[in-house]
Amino acid sequence: MSKQKIHSKPELKDLRKNLRKHLTPAEAYLWKHLKARQFEGKRFTKQHSIKNYIVDFYCASEKLIIELDGDVHNNATAEHYDLKRTIKLKRLGYKVLRFENKMVFENLASVLNEIKNQFTY
Repeated sequence: MSKQKIHSKPELKDLRKNLRKHLTPAEAYLWKHLKARQFEGKRFTKQHSIKNYIVDFYCASEKLIIELDGDVHNNATAEHYDLKRTIKLKRLGYKVLRFENKMVFENLASVLNEIKNQFTY
């Protein structure tokens, strides 16, 4: 039996590419601090797909997913979907951190510290 590809599925390539080109302001701001191994020497990718989900940021060495939530996530339907998605990703062995967009802008040091606290070194 062949191992099913769960990362970077080809059928999601165009969507990932489009999302990378059109980051939200909060994603773009956080990405400035995560890209090019400049944060604790860890490699992050943006708009990475795992199964049929596209996560905002992913660090493979830590199996860490970072999600940024804007106003679109502030309703019962979106919250239910996000919770279901987070549970599925955690069952696959990933750590999932969620931050509200305003947290990235208003308290970046705290966001980065929380991310750093997930690292195993």
